[in-house]
Amino acid sequence: MKKRLTLKELTSGILAGNRVTLSKAITLVESVLPEDEEMAAALLEAILPHTGKALRIGITGVPGVGKSTFIEAFGNYLTSNDKKLAVLTIDPSSQLTHGSILGDKTRMESLSKNPNAYIRPSASGSTLGGVAHKTREAALLCEAAGFDIIIIETVGTGQSETAVKNMVDFFLLLMLAGAGDELQGIKKGIMEMADVLVITKADGENKKKAAMAVADYTHALHLFQPPASGWTAKVMTCSALENEGIAEVWNAIVQFETHTKLNGFFLQNRKEQNKTWLYECFNHLLQQEIKSSQALGELINALEKKVESGSMSAYQAAKDMLKNFKKI
Repeated sequence: MKKRLTLKELTSGILAGNRVTLSKAITLVESVLPEDEEMAAALLEAILPHTGKALRIGITGVPGVGKSTFIEAFGNYLTSNDKKLAVLTIDPSSQLTHGSILGDKTRMESLSKNPNAYIRPSASGSTLGGVAHKTREAALLCEAAGFDIIIIETVGTGQSETAVKNMVDFFLLLMLAGAGDELQGIKKGIMEMADVLVITKADGENKKKAAMAVADYTHALHLFQPPASGWTAKVMTCSALENEGIAEVWNAIVQFETHTKLNGFFLQNRKEQNKTWLYECFNHLLQQEIKSSQALGELINALEKKVESGSMSAYQAAKDMLKNFKKI
């Protein structure tokens, strides 16, 4: 049986940048066992003063857009410029088996061997937004371990990407050119959240299509309301295979960071994200409390049957549940 690390060992290992300890710590925060959740909470409190210095980047896009290929090329570029990079990749879980392939390390083979890069795949579970339940906490652990840049790669299945936006500083949307009617193929809400939109695979015969897509998307973005960041979203092209446009994407991210730090949005955005995290944790704890309540158990089962049969609305059942929870 493997020896369980103490809180002190976990904390000191993370702050020393130990990859094995970091992986164990992320496994701990992802656990749903009550004893693990208690220790995970204590660990996060211990490392919190050592977080906040990394740049957090969210990357999304439809399946097949080449997220892994782009991240590998982008990651190798960053590490060649003396950056330490952590990539948190989310694989979609089956809603039937709750299993996940977790194949991102094989899709980013050269980056996974890079000494200045750390790749951690997680399953999305039932969480919306293409992120795992504890992605935010995993990012904080990586920051405490000394990584300069944290990339969160989302599932990109068309679910609400708001969850990602609420935990990163910069949101990058990858798109394909020539894959049908581009402007109909992506939800307006995701485009509105993007700080930079990148047309991928802009090489060979796709170059002309990519240039046309840039013009179409640039026009579309001008129809949206100006964002709170005061930043004008850019549309760019890149070819991860030919390493073209990668440096330009990074330059745009640096410009965004400089711009939003000067106008105060960067810090204010992080404050709002911390508040969101508070209510996410509260809702999680509240649901746990309700589910573990023996006194509420029979009532919940009865209400579930009424909602299932259509004899009571879900809203009324929820009100009854809350009313009885207050009494307890």
